[in-house]
Amino acid sequence: MAVPKRKTSKARRDKRRANWKLSVPGMVACPSCGELKMPHRVCKACGSYKGKEVISVEA
Repeated sequence: MAVPKRKTSKARRDKRRANWKLSVPGMVACPSCGELKMPHRVCKACGSYKGKEVISVEA
């Protein structure tokens, strides 16, 4: 089995891992209430989807 000849430094290891970052999800404004929400999902603020109230939300 292959064995590393030299120890990988912390800087070299961390440079390789630098591109493993999370991206911000795309958010859209709800057409009913204007609250930010994920696209193609029910709005948590008002409970509407495609202009219709799908779930009832308590104030």
